[in-house]
Amino acid sequence: MSQANPVPRSTDSDGNRRVPLDRTQTRVEPVDAWKMDINPYGTGFNVREQEPTARAPELVSQGDPNCMVDLAFLMDGSWSIGKRRFKIQKDFLSEVAQVINVGVAGPMMGVIQYGDDPVTEISLRSYSNSREVKSAVEKIGQKGGLSNVGKALSYINTHYFSDANGNRGGAPNVAVVLVDGWPTDKVEEASRLARESGINIFFVTIEGPDDNEKQNLVEVNFVDKAVCRTNGFYSMPVTSWFALRKAVQPLVKRVCDTDRLLCSKTCLNANDIAFVIDGSSSVGTGNFRTVLQFVANITQEFEISDTDTRVGAVQYTYEQRLEFGFGQYNHKAELLNAIKRVSYWSGGTSTGAAITFAAEKLFSKSKPNKRKIMIVITDGRSYDDVRVPALAVQRQGVIAYSIGIAWAAQDELEYIATDPDKEHSFFVDEFDNLYKFVPKIIHNICQEFNSQPRN
Repeated sequence: MSQANPVPRSTDSDGNRRVPLDRTQTRVEPVDAWKMDINPYGTGFNVREQEPTARAPELVSQGDPNCMVDLAFLMDGSWSIGKRRFKIQKDFLSEVAQVINVGVAGPMMGVIQYGDDPVTEISLRSYSNSREVKSAVEKIGQKGGLSNVGKALSYINTHYFSDANGNRGGAPNVAVVLVDGWPTDKVEEASRLARESGINIFFVTIEGPDDNEKQNLVEVNFVDKAVCRTNGFYSMPVTSWFALRKAVQPLVKRVCDTDRLLCSKTCLNANDIAFVIDGSSSVGTGNFRTVLQFVANITQEFEISDTDTRVGAVQYTYEQRLEFGFGQYNHKAELLNAIKRVSYWSGGTSTGAAITFAAEKLFSKSKPNKRKIMIVITDGRSYDDVRVPALAVQRQGVIAYSIGIAWAAQDELEYIATDPDKEHSFFVDEFDNLYKFVPKIIHNICQEFNSQPRN
């Protein structure tokens, strides 16, 4: 929410720090500032209509595969910035576009300009190479108005990162907010909602408020409230507009470091989940299909891709078999079909060896930014020790759940499960009742994730 009368910033000179305007003076705005944006849909947001211009067809660039992100810049178009600094801002965006190497298999880049209201200047799907993005940036005219960053963040959350606008789904969503001085509305709530929906938010503040100017802020410490609290990774203060160019390389390095883009992570898209499935003779073919349906029901709740949640599965008897590894199936439909195709093995029950096997074949290949979760499903007592393997895998940072059916041994279920047992260990008398625990398991995974200090 913005204050009714936020204190604006002066624009007397492009190189000087802004001070509160003298309200006794009459300020003449450029004529274009009073043109009404026509929006037939009444959403309060606009996509700027640009006249089509004839241009030679461009080759589609593949881009940098090591920087596959959907990247949106929120550029400051408020009157406080002035024409000269607005031009510096456009030069900065053009240089970023050149450095990141825009392309369909790498980063895609878009631009939103904000003032009183946000407007899409370049959608993610507009251009597929750096040259075209740079050309489009050069044509952007200053919008004017206040500096309503919170409103712009709400816009990208609800409108910008959509499939229709070019959002690819498998690529992390990244929003970089450029702010001249400070916002004229509140940003904390809008930022939190955007982060929770999977958007990584960076703030680049240019000529931020000094101690004397902080009394003019609508929201004190607005950057700290807006970004993920990770030791300054998501915030980049720049002392002067004329030093902005120096921020290009450091910023590109950060937005392309997908393993550190943790603020977009939720309990549904941040995991490596290994199912360790009992295929012993006591299970039987019919019950084994019920177990696979249980596995599919849990999997269905997660966002599946190589950058989101990945799922692997091990079936065991006396021996162990890797059914599929992390990242082998990066689309949910393919993964669910793979689960359905798992064939029943039959044999003895060596749960301890299966846990060790899962650690070696699956968790050794986990990504550093993934939460490691193991779900062991068994219907009987193991012929080998489960305590030592379970303790070893938990020491590797794996969160272990145990699901026991029928003749499963309660003491072994507790040994396998991460403490507290009541949150990680479950028992049912019959296979047909497994489905009842799906919501509880998902709830516990999310509750545990959300309790961690992250953003």
